[in-house]
Amino acid sequence: MDLLTANDRPGRYPASWYAETATPLAPFAPLKGAQRADVCIVGAGYTGLSAALHLAQAGLSVTLLEAQRVGFGASGRNGGQVGSGQRQDQDWLERQAPGAARTLWDIAQEAKALVQDLIAEHHIDAAWRPGVAHACHGARSAAHARAYAERLARDYGYDAVQPLDRAGIGALIGSGSFAGGDLDMGAGHLHPLRFALGLARAAQGAGVRIHERSRVVAVEGGLVRTEDGEVAADHVILACNGYLGRLHPDIAARVMPINNFIVATEPLGNRADDILSRDIAVADDRFVVNYWRLSEDRRLLFGGGESYGYRFPRDIAALVRRPMLSIYPQLADVKITHAWGGTLAITLNRMPCFHRDGGIYTASGYSGHGVAMATMAGRIIAAAVQGDASRFDTMATLPTRAFPGGGALRTPLLALAMTWYGLRDRLGL
Repeated sequence: MDLLTANDRPGRYPASWYAETATPLAPFAPLKGAQRADVCIVGAGYTGLSAALHLAQAGLSVTLLEAQRVGFGASGRNGGQVGSGQRQDQDWLERQAPGAARTLWDIAQEAKALVQDLIAEHHIDAAWRPGVAHACHGARSAAHARAYAERLARDYGYDAVQPLDRAGIGALIGSGSFAGGDLDMGAGHLHPLRFALGLARAAQGAGVRIHERSRVVAVEGGLVRTEDGEVAADHVILACNGYLGRLHPDIAARVMPINNFIVATEPLGNRADDILSRDIAVADDRFVVNYWRLSEDRRLLFGGGESYGYRFPRDIAALVRRPMLSIYPQLADVKITHAWGGTLAITLNRMPCFHRDGGIYTASGYSGHGVAMATMAGRIIAAAVQGDASRFDTMATLPTRAFPGGGALRTPLLALAMTWYGLRDRLGL
């Protein structure tokens, strides 16, 4: 079975609220025949689009190949949260990479700024809003959130995080489920598909040759082959994330595709003020994270639940409705109007996998933290292609190990492990 086609119609965006509220680009023609480029990029998500834009602005010739549509994958389906820091916090990074922890923090800060700069520079209608809250179910987690906010201010000069007690988080997010948390006003949220489409418009305007419906079947050094054409390039960037598959088996063994799901409710009208008192996004502290925010038309966009393997569940709405109602039981009478899934990618250490093999570059496995970091990865790879690999090498300081079990067993092993963590979530452990 093929992840690119298992759950989606060829050349069509999923029936999400995002797709319904974005103006699609006219289809780009598939690749036909032979081309020559300085750089060939495979995958038109945030990583590939950002790399293409930055390279074209630097004067390089770029061909960008996408198997489906621009922003088709996780880049056009995710929760839209642009969080601070790396996927792992600074405590973890200081233990695992003490010499690089500060630089990794600075890269993540630059990533948030890059997203906002690209939106402003290219007039992207991405509905950017500041503010992401972290909601903690237990007192221990809430105490850690407070201490971590104080540490970021003291050790990293980042004072945008406000700790919240039980009353504070309850007033902010309209739920009594949480013992505390924090509000990070240096983070933000956006419309992910509009952001991807805006990057594509900017890349096209900078001279990038974009080809959709152009699935890459082989990469042989600097020669990238599709079913109907080929591109010879000095450098190749594999920006496929969870869809990497057989194009680079060594990296694919380290980057595990998983599926995550989102629903949109009917417009809530004035009831929305009882759900979120401010126009922020929220994520909780479950191992299988729940995350939510309000749309521009006052729907609740709520994400939760995961599956492993290729097929999405038949009833996505029922899967996500359960955690939504555990936090907001007052929405039991509200209709779900949209429900969709997407394939992202995780690594064992939850840090992105940066890898270079001669003239072939990859970055993937953002583990649910990809809006800012995938966009930043494109800039970092573009710099490496041009000779400055300093930040690329920093991101690669934490090498990602292959998942145990190889291609045959890693999915059932991961499903078993995630079932255990899901049970811990339900038991409050």
